[in-house]
Amino acid sequence: MSLSAPAAAVPRAAAAPPGRPSRHGWRRARTAWLFLTPFAALFTCLYLAPIGYTLYQSLYEQHRSGLGLAEPTTSFAGLGNYLTALGDETFRGSLLRVLLIGAVQVPVMLGLALGLALLLDAKQTMFKRFFRLAYFLPYALPGVIGAIMWSFLVAPRLSPISAAASRLGLNLDLTSDGMLAPVIGNMLTWGWTGYNMLIIYAALQAIPAELSEAARMDGCSAFGIAWRIKVPMVRPALVLTTVFSVIGTAQLYNEPSILHNVAPNLSSDYTPIAAAYSAVNAGNFNYAATQSVILALLTLVLSFGFLKFVQRRGSAL
Repeated sequence: MSLSAPAAAVPRAAAAPPGRPSRHGWRRARTAWLFLTPFAALFTCLYLAPIGYTLYQSLYEQHRSGLGLAEPTTSFAGLGNYLTALGDETFRGSLLRVLLIGAVQVPVMLGLALGLALLLDAKQTMFKRFFRLAYFLPYALPGVIGAIMWSFLVAPRLSPISAAASRLGLNLDLTSDGMLAPVIGNMLTWGWTGYNMLIIYAALQAIPAELSEAARMDGCSAFGIAWRIKVPMVRPALVLTTVFSVIGTAQLYNEPSILHNVAPNLSSDYTPIAAAYSAVNAGNFNYAATQSVILALLTLVLSFGFLKFVQRRGSAL
């Protein structure tokens, strides 16, 4: 005779039915949703809803008749606005301009940020707190204030740089067409190098000191320690700052807008966001939405493309 109880004698309430969560699991899920609901509501209202409305607006176009005094009529355009925007030479020029500025400015800025972070992390560096604050100070200033300051430094009649160049017999106009992109790139580098430096410096602080000590005992120089140990270990921070810089360059607006006051030759649609803002001022909201969507898609492709490239390089190594 078996001493074990039959299976039918086990009470059914002791275990939850298969495929269904227990009462304790329902309570945990309900608690999680209660905490997530405020974030989800704000995320939907302030992020997803504007994106959805922008996509919706980009699929329609307005028609004005006569002198434009009557109410405009709206009709479905499909991808017509996108074809118009991609065929617009001015808008394509603004996209290419931002890409060229980012292709030069972002590597230079991140190279400077990495170099400054490595200098701050070196044992021989003195007055680290002072230099850390000094490097970060340009970012602490509002971007508009920094742009106004630089606009005075490059204005043809006020620029001390142009005055110094004239004493050397050089005619340097920092607001000429050929100098606008370097000046804007310099403004971006000045304002954001300290921010990226702090991110990289924080990553350097997380590296165990024993690694550098072991390399130093093996006869590795300070440059070798920085290049072969520190730089590879702050690679995630470099990837993060690169993605942030790509997104920030695509959103370029303040610097050209302020610089336009001292450089009238700088067009009102110098950047894609400036072009979309000009379309808004002209009352063409659907076309502005289309330009915004194209810029967002381009930024998304560049950011995720860079991440995928870095991941493949990392897996290959």
